Amino acid sequence: MSLPDLSGATPALWAPEWLPLLPQRLVKMLGDWLGAPGWLVSTAGLVATAAVVVAVFLSLFALLSLIERKTLARIQNRIGPNRAGWFGILQPVADGIKMLTKEDIVPAKAEWLLHLAAPILIVMPPILALGVLPYGREWVPVRLELGLLFFFAVGTLTELAVFMAGWASGSKFPMLGAMRAISQMVSYELPLIISALGVVMISGTLSLPDIVQQQGGFHLGFIPAWNIFTPWGLSAGIVFYIASIAEANRCPFDLPEGESEIVAGHMTEYSGFKYALFFMGEYLGLFAISGLGITLFLGGWQAPLPWSGLSWVPSWIWFFAKLAVVIFSYLWIRGTFPRVRIDQLMRFAWLCLIPMALLTLPAAGIWVLAGRGLLGWAVTVPLLLVPWLVLTIVFNKRLAPATRTYTFADS
Repeated sequence: MSLPDLSGATPALWAPEWLPLLPQRLVKMLGDWLGAPGWLVSTAGLVATAAVVVAVFLSLFALLSLIERKTLARIQNRIGPNRAGWFGILQPVADGIKMLTKEDIVPAKAEWLLHLAAPILIVMPPILALGVLPYGREWVPVRLELGLLFFFAVGTLTELAVFMAGWASGSKFPMLGAMRAISQMVSYELPLIISALGVVMISGTLSLPDIVQQQGGFHLGFIPAWNIFTPWGLSAGIVFYIASIAEANRCPFDLPEGESEIVAGHMTEYSGFKYALFFMGEYLGLFAISGLGITLFLGGWQAPLPWSGLSWVPSWIWFFAKLAVVIFSYLWIRGTFPRVRIDQLMRFAWLCLIPMALLTLPAAGIWVLAGRGLLGWAVTVPLLLVPWLVLTIVFNKRLAPATRTYTFADS
């Protein structure tokens, strides 16, 4: 029995736009040729699609672990990894080997099964969330009508994994760190979800591919019709971006890993590959939340330029280009801002972000009722700008340190 001849296959099969779907299509063609049942072909195609998504983002995780250290080294005027491989290119491989070969130490009072399950469970939610994001015009791993709801629903499993890690360690430091991490994640999930509701109101759907489709086209011939280029979308996008930093445990909101305060938080009693899984889950979560922000506010895979000469660029290239810019902004912030205190973190969420996120909802409604034109700009800009300024002034006065008076000894 010979393999099927693919020489006569449609050219779209090998086009750059369809390249991420090539494994799925090859599996389907092979299944049809072998006469496999339909359910088996569909299941195998879904597995191939999931394998592509996991392989892409695990590769990006390894690459980002190197790029982040190189970027921070450049910002802080020092030399980054440069020993493993050419210019340190094999540093992620060296880190992986180190984590795999390090001893796995489990405390005597730990709940062994939960202690093992927590790092595995913390990797699952971002992988599931990455499966519903539309990466290209044709590359949508799993099309769900309730994709946005599914994204936020699976994200709540992260809190469960963090609590399991803290409680199962059998130590007070991991438990305290887990409680602090959960309080942060729950607090910043509220502005994150509320800021996304405006997009649902405007688009009228929870389907992520449909949300991207409705951001196609250009205003005035050159301004992309993305939600970020509207007054309500800009405000909601800023809230979403700040909340996503806290959700991803990135500096200056990386309180769950405050080494100077609570050792290493809920990861204190972990070592070896289990410890690496927590960081893998954190980076995959960073990819997922960044991808969702791009989908909701930055047009997803839509091209940023109206030039027809760019039509040959695959749509998924634009998505990953935007992802690279957003990820770089996270790295830039980490190398620039110091870590805040836990009271500042919580106060900022409840007294600033949540009120501004709630304000974007009536602004989005007024934007639609005003015709999405100049009248909408004239009404919604003051509605959003004045509270932003008031909250900024009040918030800064509440958190500003008191003026210190220094007394020096007379000479």
